[in-house]
Amino acid sequence: MAGESGEGGLKFAVLGPVRAWRDGRELDLGTPLQRSIIGMLLLREGHAITPNEMIDGVWGEDAPPRALGALRTYVSRLRTVLEPDRPARSRPELLTSIGRGYALRLPADALDLARFERDVAAAETARKAGRTDQAARLLRAALALFEGEPLAGAVGPYAEHQRDRLIERRISVVETLMDVDLQRGDHARIVPELIALTADHPLREKPRAQLMLAHYRCGRQGDALAVFTETREALVEELGVEPGPELSALHQRILAADPTLLAPAELSDEHADEPADEEPAPAHELPRPAQLPAAAGDFTGRKEVTGRLRMLLSAQSPSEGLPVVAISGIGGVGKTALAVHVAHLVDDAFPDGQLYADLRGYTDEATSPESALGGFLRALGIPADVIPDGLAERSALYRSILADRRILVLLDNARDAEQVGPLLPGSTGCAAVVTSRVKLADLPSAKLVDLDVMEPDEALSLFSAVAGAERVSAEHGAAMDVVAACGFLPLAVRIVAARLAARPSWTVASLVPRLADEQRRLDELRVGTMAVEATFALGYGQLEAVQARAFRLLSLPNGPDIAVDAAAAVLSMSMLDAEEVLESLVDASLLEAPAPGRYRFHDLLKLFARRVLDRTERPQAMTMALRRLLGFYLASAQSAHRLAYEGSMIPDNLVVVGSGRTFASAEEAVAWLIAEGDALFAAINQAAAAARTGDQLLPAADLLVAMEPLLESGTHTREFDQSTRAVLATAQRIGDRASQLRARYVLGRVLFAGNRLRDAEEHFRAVYDLSLARGEQIVTGEVLNALAVVVGRQRRHTEALALFDAAMRFYRDHDVPAGEALVLSYSAREHLGLGRPDDAIAAAERGLALFTEIGSGAGTARARYHLGIVLSRVGRLTEAVHHHAECLAFFRAGKQRVWEQRVCSRLAETLIAAERYPDAVRHAEQALLVSREIGHPYGEALSLTVLGRALRGLGNAARSLDCLRQAFDIFSRLGAPEAGDIKALLDAAAVADPSLADPVAHPVAADPVVES
Repeated sequence: MAGESGEGGLKFAVLGPVRAWRDGRELDLGTPLQRSIIGMLLLREGHAITPNEMIDGVWGEDAPPRALGALRTYVSRLRTVLEPDRPARSRPELLTSIGRGYALRLPADALDLARFERDVAAAETARKAGRTDQAARLLRAALALFEGEPLAGAVGPYAEHQRDRLIERRISVVETLMDVDLQRGDHARIVPELIALTADHPLREKPRAQLMLAHYRCGRQGDALAVFTETREALVEELGVEPGPELSALHQRILAADPTLLAPAELSDEHADEPADEEPAPAHELPRPAQLPAAAGDFTGRKEVTGRLRMLLSAQSPSEGLPVVAISGIGGVGKTALAVHVAHLVDDAFPDGQLYADLRGYTDEATSPESALGGFLRALGIPADVIPDGLAERSALYRSILADRRILVLLDNARDAEQVGPLLPGSTGCAAVVTSRVKLADLPSAKLVDLDVMEPDEALSLFSAVAGAERVSAEHGAAMDVVAACGFLPLAVRIVAARLAARPSWTVASLVPRLADEQRRLDELRVGTMAVEATFALGYGQLEAVQARAFRLLSLPNGPDIAVDAAAAVLSMSMLDAEEVLESLVDASLLEAPAPGRYRFHDLLKLFARRVLDRTERPQAMTMALRRLLGFYLASAQSAHRLAYEGSMIPDNLVVVGSGRTFASAEEAVAWLIAEGDALFAAINQAAAAARTGDQLLPAADLLVAMEPLLESGTHTREFDQSTRAVLATAQRIGDRASQLRARYVLGRVLFAGNRLRDAEEHFRAVYDLSLARGEQIVTGEVLNALAVVVGRQRRHTEALALFDAAMRFYRDHDVPAGEALVLSYSAREHLGLGRPDDAIAAAERGLALFTEIGSGAGTARARYHLGIVLSRVGRLTEAVHHHAECLAFFRAGKQRVWEQRVCSRLAETLIAAERYPDAVRHAEQALLVSREIGHPYGEALSLTVLGRALRGLGNAARSLDCLRQAFDIFSRLGAPEAGDIKALLDAAAVADPSLADPVAHPVAADPVVES
């Protein structure tokens, strides 16, 4: 390092990043603000600076209210870094307080800027004494102290001003060095440096004059005159001025072939005895580089993206700038293979050659831009001793050489845009392809291509190409299982195929169980020097600590993806911080973002993340992360339940720890439950599998209960069944009666939805008994109401009314008007079943009035549903249609598809009674469509029944009977009493028209529709 020294003691650097060393070991100077403060102290060369000066210099007009306190904190930290062994309460010797200010006391050579100025001064002395070689050496040593942009890492107005000053100082010294080299007669060697310098500073006239003179002394008068023309055009276009008198005079002297320009007045001290060249050396022809790696002979697929890349690279237009394509994607996805493949395909468009560099961005030894440029310049024929040292100079020379050439540059495995920028050509005749695991969104003008895993058929083709087409075609199904287990990742597919190709005795099917074991899958994906895990490890190794922790912990949840607010709970971060970290992982191609605000792993990356997690995190940290996630889901579902079922007792009886989402409406709440359904069930199943105590299991059981509105959407019935049984099994195993109560309640609801009435009744009675035994009332009213509905469905109307009465007493005792309204609405159907239509209407109307008074949208919709049924049965058809139309709109808006199906069926029944058969058919068909979409067999049978009756009204007897037979088959399979009703309809149809009789005997019955 230029700022570092082999000598002992403290050393500091400002001619690049602000840095410090003690005895050769670098010190951690902390934040950019701390580096700005010490940079300011260093540049003041021991003079004191007041706090106000420092605040203005570091913060400027954006100084925080407590800037003085912050400044003192930063100074204290810097003192600790600079003098770590200083005894407490002793006075600092380096960063001292002088009056109200601060000063940094340092030895003369401790700062690289001081050494720079010392060497420059010595060079000037040597030059005046005629020792030009010594002057050149001193100037080059001084310039070597610069390591990029001065004061890099420092912020604030003072740093900006000083940075500009130091940059200008460096350029001035470079110009002096060029004068010395011209004086020494070293004009040929400095031409590339001057090309670079003038490219970086096109409006500075002195280096332009130096370049003109160097060209002229090399015998290239035309090039010298071209420099003047370019300079004049740039000055006129940018500044509206003509070249100055010195440059114009030099131009005239070159035109006049002034002999005094040909050589220095005298040779340098080292070359004084050497004869001068008789004539200048001719410029040599630059070679044509061809550095592309060999293309893969078995490259497969990627046709669409290959065509797009060829078009982007070949269709060059000066108005659109340099074509740059940046290919990003997960490690092993085939970025390099695609880039090399496309580069070979467009070879004809770049007759001057191709440059290639592996930038090794994901290793500890990433290729620096300076090093890559050095390789490119050597490949382009520039002698090593002529290549300048600095990044800016090399980049400028590189762009100048490529200015009139057509060359394709392939930059592989880039770390970031900063590494890539200096390596891009400046000419629109060239093009560049960049591959990186990160999305180079900050690379100017780049066309971004995010490469995904292969399509299944492409992955299978690659597998066949490597393993052998005959072996794979003979076991097509097993081969598809293998590539699916590889996540369609090209590297994984290639590795497995190579292993198979190397083992003739293996079958494709033998790979399937090897890859099915998630614990060993990554171990199977290695062959020779290729390994999926090692590829992933390179990307993981580049993460900062907070990113690495997020990457590990987010692999814990078993859900298919995760929302940003849920991820924030896992990581114990604010949502904004979590989103920033997650997006950085997406940019690093370690996470995917399938939709805004949602994130997921590639399957193999998730296995890798979990393997790293197991090696790195403490078990308690993993447990707490999952507990936070479950707590977030439960708190959110509690909010959803409260909005969907206004007035319910359940939300207030859930054991919620932590906070969750809030919702503006019941529709938004149910939509969230539907969107998060898979993730919620995955969290429940994960908790059930891991729970050892009731405290660990209860949040999962509570979550099941809180998710009850989702059950009525009809979208996750199977998942409810599986997860509820998993929680119940664990609760029984560990003796957790509280979780048993909740799981049995939800399971009863699931069984009821599937019309398994006896099983549902058994569970509901067990729940009621547990509620009484434990004195736990979280679902007591709900389970009494549910029991009454189940019993009523079995046409035990008197028993059902007794259960409704018990539910009513419970709700009144606990002052739950929404519960009372619910009981009134549901009990109306039982009054109707007992032939008491007036009582039915009174109960239904009272239930609707109560729900309306409470302001419960969901309750009002259900009450309208039940009132519509009652009114339809007593012949008040217009009113029935009105109520059903109102509640249908509500249920559709809330995506409660079970209720949508029910209402459509009921509306169709009423329209049949009104002899509006076409409308009835339309609503019945909609009910049938919904019931089939959500997988609701009982609803499907109801819909078929009503559709059959409506079609009979239209005179379509054949299709009517077909619907009724389908309904009969489903009801019979479910063991529903409605099967008898359908039998009666079928028998009546057979009597009316014997030709329509079903050759298969059907069992019998009358009024087709009764459900909850």
